[in-house]
Amino acid sequence: MLHDISHDATTDDGPVVAASREQLARQEAIKQIGRRRRFWISTAFSLVGMILLTAIWAITEYHNAGGWPTGGFSQSSGIHDVWNCWIIYPLIAWVLLTVAHGWSVYAHKPISEREIQREIERQGGTPR
Repeated sequence: MLHDISHDATTDDGPVVAASREQLARQEAIKQIGRRRRFWISTAFSLVGMILLTAIWAITEYHNAGGWPTGGFSQSSGIHDVWNCWIIYPLIAWVLLTVAHGWSVYAHKPISEREIQREIERQGGTPR
């Protein structure tokens, strides 16, 4: 039931409610710090993975094309001095996923009491 929410300030116990809100704010801050740390750790590990993938791609293309890409890049493999440019697809996907993950972490906001009340009203419940 929604009236059991611990940050509902309908009681007359002022100091208890203030301490409870402080504790909830502290817990939310700890969660956000954890989300940010996990974001940076996962970004660092995936960056290392992308560097390894790019190195494997470069070694393979160097071997397949018989040298550096003096003839440019193309979509086909095995042409002398021409490298296949497939590496851009995982790089683009990695950048987009990292940006989306970062946005979800840094744009994360806790649910406010105003949003809760608005949703209750929208669903046809009784407002406070």
